[in-house]
Order: sequence, then structure tokens, then C-alpha cells
Amino acid sequence: MSDKKIPYKIYLEESEMPTAWYNLRADMKNKPAPLLDPVTHKPMTEADLAPVFCEELIRQELDDTTPYFEIPEEIRNFYKMYRPSPLIRAYCLEEKLGTPAKIYYKFEGNNTSGSHKLNSAIAQAYYAKKQGLKGVTTETGAGQWGTALSMACSYFGLDCKVYMVKGSYELKPFRREVMRTYGASVTPSPSTETEVGRKILAEHPGTSGSLGCAISEAVETATKHEGYRYVLGSVLNQVMLHQSVIGLETKIALDKYGIKPDVIIGCAGGGSNLGGLIAPFMGEKIRGEADYRIIAVEPAACPTLTRGVYAYDYCDTGMVCPLAKMYTLGSSFMPAANHAGGLRYHGMSTSLSQLRADGLMEATSVTQTEVFAAAEEFARVEGILPAPESAHAIKVALDMAKECIKTGEEKTIVFGLTGTGYFDMMSYEKFHNGQMTDYIPTDDDLAVGRKKLPKMD
Repeated sequence: MSDKKIPYKIYLEESEMPTAWYNLRADMKNKPAPLLDPVTHKPMTEADLAPVFCEELIRQELDDTTPYFEIPEEIRNFYKMYRPSPLIRAYCLEEKLGTPAKIYYKFEGNNTSGSHKLNSAIAQAYYAKKQGLKGVTTETGAGQWGTALSMACSYFGLDCKVYMVKGSYELKPFRREVMRTYGASVTPSPSTETEVGRKILAEHPGTSGSLGCAISEAVETATKHEGYRYVLGSVLNQVMLHQSVIGLETKIALDKYGIKPDVIIGCAGGGSNLGGLIAPFMGEKIRGEADYRIIAVEPAACPTLTRGVYAYDYCDTGMVCPLAKMYTLGSSFMPAANHAGGLRYHGMSTSLSQLRADGLMEATSVTQTEVFAAAEEFARVEGILPAPESAHAIKVALDMAKECIKTGEEKTIVFGLTGTGYFDMMSYEKFHNGQMTDYIPTDDDLAVGRKKLPKMD
């Protein structure tokens, strides 16, 4: 089909929206390893997880055989406020670069929360409300997840308690205030509100915090208050499931115009965006129906997939959460205080970790100064200011498109633009003022976290 017949923005009709989430684990030949009890090291059961998570979400979390889960009508109706999201052909960028490559990006910033996180936030809030809970607790790093969950809880009339990584709390006050606008309470983590927070502060005075710290505080708060449960915006299988709506829509849009991507690129922190984007394509790859090059891009400051170890580890710094087999830097790892690009979790989704271990997915890392440079290059041409997290994928997509100029290859590149960067202007300011620096942890730095990995039988 001629490029001229492909619009700049490929929109789907409401009738073309997915009515079910796709569970990639059902097609995985090697299933992700089970969550283990941190004390007994035995697989976690529904009963074990019930004090922490919502009942229906636990069932979704543990199910690795059911290929599709119907999306409840109430959630589908909410999705219609901002979905289907557009798949955009980057004609202007292609022309500016002078590349023979064809570039597409799935834009998830067309909602008030500004990112893809709302896809799972509304689902988790729905199940919490259906269970009759008073509210939920969570953590947030850069703030996209906290913002999305605050909005979703407001919609369903739930209380929302957010522990925000202290470094981001101070660097991104506007993101914090959006959460408060939606009625959430926001606490910088680590805090003195919880036992685990006080312990972390005693061991690491002056720390800017980490997602691992904030998770520990959120879990403690949920388990100590009746009528509350903990919800998470990435890493878990249930989140990958909800985010599959991104990839399903992307594939429907591409198939509509007979487009087959050669490369699919996503940023990788805990795995929610990447897992959602690649799900149906990876399913085809596993089933032998098609082949794609799939690339996870992470920050060099938090190089989980590229320099971490594949092992069982704690999901949180306080070591109270289940053990997950994943690529990890160690639950005590904390990114440098100057790290402004997000994607700061010490581990990675168990499903994505298994795919990486099986050689079905590549991984690469980039420094934050080159990430912000790529974000600026993209914004000046495509007219969207990307979130720093998204710009990790943009950086690699740009590099690949530029390489096609040299080789003459007409690759079709698809990447995920997870959200907008309008609440990240302090980080952009540091970049523009030449105050942003790159920190890449040394092998000795990473060895510290590895020493604290749990001893397995």
C-alpha cells in the first residue's frame, strides 16, 4: 500500500477497540517464575496475597493460562474518554532526518493524567471499588502513576494514599499538586510515617529515596489499615495485562493499513508500557506466526536488564514484599540523586525478565543527557514534548532511523510514546542550563546490591 494512503494519525473507531485484555503469559513456553513468600520461599497463593492486593487482581496476577480477560463494560466506557489513542506516522520527522525508514509511534498522552498509566489505574480502582474497599495505597516515582491512580480513585470515590519518591517529590511539585487536586494525599518517601520508612532514613540519612522504599511504605500502610489494599503501576503481571490494550490497538491500526513493523521499541522501567506495547506482537513471535525485533531501552543510571542479574529478589527495599525472579540490581539499589529520567525501579517484570532470558527481547541502555537531547530533537519536529521516560525509546528509534540513511534500509519502526513531559520542565531546565550530568554506576556500585540478594535453597 502506498505511503500516501496512510494518514498522519491512524484512529480506530470505538467499535474497533479491544473488548478483552491479552494475557501474553498464556502463550509463553517458559512461564515467568512464581512469586515466593519472603520467609518460607514457597510460591504465594491467593490467600497469601489477599491482605495486600484486591481479590480479582490476585486472580489476574496468578493466571498464566487464560489468554484473554474480558474488559468490564464500566472500564470500557471510561476508556472511551481517551481511547482509542492515535498511532502516528512521523512523516515530519522522517523528512527532517532524510531517512528511508518509516517511523510510527503510539501516543498515550491524550488523557488528563498525561500517560499510559491510566489504562491500569482505572482497572485497579474499579476492582477495589467492586470489592467494597475504602481506599488504596501506592508508590510513584516520576509521578505519572500517582497522577493516574489519583484520577481513577476520584472517579470511583476511593481514598488514595501516595508515597512519592522524595527526589521526584521535590523536583516535580506540579505533578504532586495534580495528585492533590484529584484528592490524593502525597507523602515524600522515605518518610517518618511508617516503621520501614523510619528504618530506611536511619540507615540512609538524607537519601532521595527509591521506588523500592516507597513500595515498602505503601504496603505497610495498606496492611495496617482496614479496608485498604495496595496497588502497583508496573512490574506485576496484572498491570501488563491491563496495558495490553496499547499493543492490541497498535496492531489493529497497523493491520488496518497492511503495515508490518520490523522493530518495536519501548522504554523499560518496571515494564508496564513495554509489556503492554509488545504483547500481541510477542505473542505472534512466540507462536511462530511472525518475527519482530523487540528492544527494551533503559537508563544507564539504572541498568536492570543490561547489567542486572537474573535472580529471585525482594520487590521492595524494606524486604516485606514477595520475592520475584527478575533482572535486578538488588532491592537496596538507589539511583543517583541527579537521575531525572525516570525508569528508576531496581527490578523488572517477571514476564519481561523471562522473555529477555529466553532471548526473545533485546535490551540496551542510554544516558540521560542523550535522552533529553533526543527528546528535544523530537519535540522540535513532531510538536509533542515527550516524557523523559518515553524519550529513552525515542533516542534508540532516532539512532536506528539515522542508521537507515547509511544503509538505505526501509525499516518500519514502531515505538511507544508513553506520555507528555509538561510536568518535567525542571529536568528540561537542568538540561538546557548544562547542569545535567550522567552517572553510570560502577561494577563496585552494583556489587553492593547483589550482596543483599536473598539466599535461596
